[in-house]
Amino acid sequence: MALTGKQKAELRALGHHLHALVQVGAQGVTEGVIAATKQALEDHELIKVKIAEEDREGRAQSIEALAQGANAQVAQTLGRTVLLFKKRKKKSNFAAFT
Repeated sequence: MALTGKQKAELRALGHHLHALVQVGAQGVTEGVIAATKQALEDHELIKVKIAEEDREGRAQSIEALAQGANAQVAQTLGRTVLLFKKRKKKSNFAAFT
């Protein structure tokens, strides 16, 4: 289910102070990066990811591949930083989100 505008705004506010937990390097979105993203999302639910890709189209493809691979939703994209969200099934800090 897609996030609403209000939910995205709330996630952006919560994610503002976060530091990037995952970095996508020159090799792009690999299985290791997807695994690290999945683990970070399981631990934190809301994470920032830095993407090293130079061109905008390449970054967009990397973001899409990473979100799809980790089964997460994109809350915000700002330059080379993306905010990803995936609600835990148990003990979620985001009970109001679907």
